Amino acid sequence: MLDIIHAAGWPIWLLVTTSVITLAIIIERFLALRPSQIMPRGLPEQVLELMRRQQDEPDAVLRLARSSAMGRILAEVVAQRRQTDALRQAAIEAVGRDVSWRLNRYLAGLATISVVAPLLGLFGTVVGMIEIFGAYDPTGSGNPALLAHGIAIALYNTGFGILIAIPALIFHRYFRSRVEYFLHTMEREAGALDRLISLHISS
Repeated sequence: MLDIIHAAGWPIWLLVTTSVITLAIIIERFLALRPSQIMPRGLPEQVLELMRRQQDEPDAVLRLARSSAMGRILAEVVAQRRQTDALRQAAIEAVGRDVSWRLNRYLAGLATISVVAPLLGLFGTVVGMIEIFGAYDPTGSGNPALLAHGIAIALYNTGFGILIAIPALIFHRYFRSRVEYFLHTMEREAGALDRLISLHISS
């Protein structure tokens, strides 16, 4: 591996740094977007049971909000249950936007890397071409080692840039679809709880 990095020249270090950032984001998002962390099983039922037993005091609501992303949204529904429909909806939507931002955190970075990595590879290719032209001698007495080094820089950087961009794009799409599923499910559960509260208040 060190031999490849040495052969690829100094532009490869930009791609190595980019690959480390990509791997860090992927690992962090895998850990952060686990279903158990976002939407624990049976949480909506637990909230309904909490309200049925009238145990929804501020401390219980605060614990619910700290438990998970869905818990935070459902806790806001419970906390705002005595407000008018318009105020309750506005409060829930505000919390939902913040939760959405947290779930989508760093995904823009993956999207950027999927675009930038091939460009960095192209930059390495340009550097390699400069090396090749620098080694060229019209008299035919050019240095073959310098010519080979320029070709290596061009090829390694191009390949490595594409190698980084492909998984970055794949995982960006994967995480985006996962976040959209989480947000859809949380919106559905929050809406159902809100409707139950509205019916209970009106009755």
